[in-house]
Amino acid sequence: MSRRAIVSLISSATEIVDALGALDLLVERSHECDYPPSVRALPSCTKPLIDVDADSREIDRQVKNSARSALSIYEIFDDVLERLQPTHILTQVQCDVCAVSLRDVERSIASRLASAPQLVALNPASLADIWDDFRRVGEAVGVNAEPVIGELQGRMTPVRAPGPPTVACIEWIEPLMAAGNWTPELIDLAGGIDVFGKPGIHSPWITWEELLARDPDVIIVAPCGFDLARTRDEMHWLTERPDFACLKAVQTGRLFLADGNRFFNRPGPRIVETLGMIRQMLGCVPSAASSSRAAKHAESTNWNPFHPARRMNLTELNVHFKLLFR
Repeated sequence: MSRRAIVSLISSATEIVDALGALDLLVERSHECDYPPSVRALPSCTKPLIDVDADSREIDRQVKNSARSALSIYEIFDDVLERLQPTHILTQVQCDVCAVSLRDVERSIASRLASAPQLVALNPASLADIWDDFRRVGEAVGVNAEPVIGELQGRMTPVRAPGPPTVACIEWIEPLMAAGNWTPELIDLAGGIDVFGKPGIHSPWITWEELLARDPDVIIVAPCGFDLARTRDEMHWLTERPDFACLKAVQTGRLFLADGNRFFNRPGPRIVETLGMIRQMLGCVPSAASSSRAAKHAESTNWNPFHPARRMNLTELNVHFKLLFR
């Protein structure tokens, strides 16, 4: 066949193309595709139709309003597709909110292009699905994905230790959503027990009361689409709750913020790095020495321990001292 021309409308697919050594076949990308950095030089053929700079609550309101009206939250630039005439378009069916979806592509000019592009829809609900997506992308770019899959899987050996910590991974802050899909599997591989997410099942909405009741040993906050700085800015939704400091993870210094956009919510080759982050979070012991080591490590990566800078009220202080001396 003639030279392939690939359009990637999902950031994880772009990274998979890169991992397979086929980045030179990409001709277009989505507005969210930012890694490797060289892809930013490619034309972007999408844009969001909601205010992505709004806070968590407002973004959730906009998304739900669009869903009620059966409207997409993304626009695909038909003129860019028509000019470049791709042979393959990489998209996804896993979530209509997280990235441009197959439905968005089907509504675009793609079906009427002279190049008659093949639509390759990824559906990463679990780790096994992610490896299958590597294979789908491999077929699209004409590369055998098995060596890359084997190398990545070889770096994901499970950690098993007595007394595994309970973990809650938060994928959206206001309203609260816990991480599902492949994240519970990563937590299990890292030696933890996910208290909300189920492997292969979509991320569940949870209530603040449920988080308080389950009171996990470790809390990881990694909102979908947010980097570390943006996540820190949004933490007021949690810290301003009067019983925030009563959480065990807050009391023991095991509340962590992470870059959800590039790692936790991106099912591509960097899930290996995400697993490494979770392993380090679960292995952090709340002492001055370990906190110092964790902070130094975090400065060069994409996660941080979170230390709320506010005074505790009398009730919270009582809870704090009971935990310290029980």
